[in-house]
Amino acid sequence: MPQAVAGPEIERLIQLLGRMPGLGPRSARRAALQLIKKRETLLAPLAEAMRIACERIVVCGNCGNVDTSDPCTVCQDPGRDPTTLVVVEDVSDLWALERSGAVRARYHVLGGVLSALDGVRPDHLNIARLVERAADPVVSEVILALNATVDGQTTAHYITEAIRHLDRKVTRLAHGVPVGGELDYLDEGTLSAAIRSRTAF
Repeated sequence: MPQAVAGPEIERLIQLLGRMPGLGPRSARRAALQLIKKRETLLAPLAEAMRIACERIVVCGNCGNVDTSDPCTVCQDPGRDPTTLVVVEDVSDLWALERSGAVRARYHVLGGVLSALDGVRPDHLNIARLVERAADPVVSEVILALNATVDGQTTAHYITEAIRHLDRKVTRLAHGVPVGGELDYLDEGTLSAAIRSRTAF
């Protein structure tokens, strides 16, 4: 086991940074060192921003997005198309679609996908609320923007059956999204093309 080269507070900072996606132990050390070197311009403002975020972040009771208000900024946006509901697995997928600018609709975050291996059942996800929202007479299309994985497709089939009685148009992203791919890792062009080429599910 490597020997500590700094006090416990700095080692704790490194350990916490190392838990971030894309940051291993070495990257975490470099990031921590950069924050420490620029503590007035980086570390202090970051700590303050994180403190405020911890106090104010809430989950939107309508769509499941995270924001500092409930309903969230997206749900409050009057420029959104109320007839289209885009279903995503996670908040990161919502943010990825928003970055692409491909759709100006309402969203619904499931909070995961069905997975027999992981023990994730329909009651663990935000599916009941989705059915309620899809039942709104103003909604005419539900876009299933789920990852092209086995679990994602299983979830898409389950949702399709759950809202079949509502007689809504149900579409999914085109196969331009690679099998096994995750929305958060795709570029904006691929996401835009996938939204434009969506097909009936």
